Amino acid sequence: MRDKTQDFSTRAIHHGYDAQSEHGALNPPIYMTSTFTFESAEAGGAMFAGEKEGHFYTRISNPTLDHLEKRIANLEGAEAGLSTASGMGAITSTLWSFLEAGDEIIIDKTLYGCTFAFMTHGLPRFGVNVKLVDMTTPANLTEAISDKTKLVYFETPANPNNRLVDIAAISEIAHRASAKVVVDNTYATPVITRPIEHGADIVLHSATKFLSGHGDVVAGLIVGSLEDITQIRLVGLKDMTGAVMSPMTAMLLLRGIKTLELRVERHCQTAFKVAKALEAHPAVLNVFYPGLESFPQHELACRQMSNFGGMIPFEVKGGKAAGIAVMNRLNLIQRAVSLGDAESLIQHPASMTHSTYSPEERAEHGIAEGLVRLSVGLEGAQDIIDDLQAALGAHNMPCD
Repeated sequence: MRDKTQDFSTRAIHHGYDAQSEHGALNPPIYMTSTFTFESAEAGGAMFAGEKEGHFYTRISNPTLDHLEKRIANLEGAEAGLSTASGMGAITSTLWSFLEAGDEIIIDKTLYGCTFAFMTHGLPRFGVNVKLVDMTTPANLTEAISDKTKLVYFETPANPNNRLVDIAAISEIAHRASAKVVVDNTYATPVITRPIEHGADIVLHSATKFLSGHGDVVAGLIVGSLEDITQIRLVGLKDMTGAVMSPMTAMLLLRGIKTLELRVERHCQTAFKVAKALEAHPAVLNVFYPGLESFPQHELACRQMSNFGGMIPFEVKGGKAAGIAVMNRLNLIQRAVSLGDAESLIQHPASMTHSTYSPEERAEHGIAEGLVRLSVGLEGAQDIIDDLQAALGAHNMPCD
């Protein structure tokens, strides 16, 4: 559990590692080994039986991964953590551990495109019933939940439009029905929101994003109770997906997490300035940033989040063509998917990350065709604003 006597930044740098136990190495060694030897056949058998602690195969555990898993669990306020090869590996390993044919999962109506595709196209093929619910209104979950519901799943803020879900309210409803609550915390990170503290059971990350922060890894992380994480490790990860993180990736994530708080604070400070500038620009129709008073769920953001994040979805007047034209005029901001990097990135959800939704589904789920998603990087705030204003100003706005 979290050591509340130390600051977040201190734990992000030091938790779970004793340099003197590793010959004084300042950073945890990278254990680049697939297998581990046993001191005896009996010891090996005891490890396989779960009677003796130790590492015997990197698909199950590895010392470098172990350092990372303990650190993210500590930062999220959870008992245990687990690393995976990607964010989708974290999602699928978790869900396959708790769902079987005849079970039901309730998902929020706005999710990352690949998550949505797995939920709505993949799970039903194996006999799992999937219900889509607008969880911005908790009463909708009360109406939808049943005795077959095993999991309730959502993102907050949601990708790509920053919709928020009240974690505490949804968790209370789900737990009354004996369902587990799974939250994708990629956008917020534990710097801004720790869903376990609000009642969630399992928290997921695409660690590719803010946790890494440098655009050089693809990875996933999961935290929860020791019982749940053990289930995911030995069922979903070991036997179902095999989505194992490499020790080298774990090292890069440990490095990235050391500066997580500093980076997220800078992302947030800059994003607020950029959001205000976009909101004031005559070529911009809507800006969906939780820190703006105009954001429909601003009150919930102030209550549930310690800051407002580095993601800014916005709509340019003139719809899809206008948004794409503005993107193509940018010079500093890079046109690329992913988020949370040092570089500012921009993409068009309808044709890129959320193209797995049909046009009708995007309309129903609040993903406008003209929406563009900006991940605010670590460049100077004015430089980002100047780039956006030049691109927006060059746009010959059609009449609405």
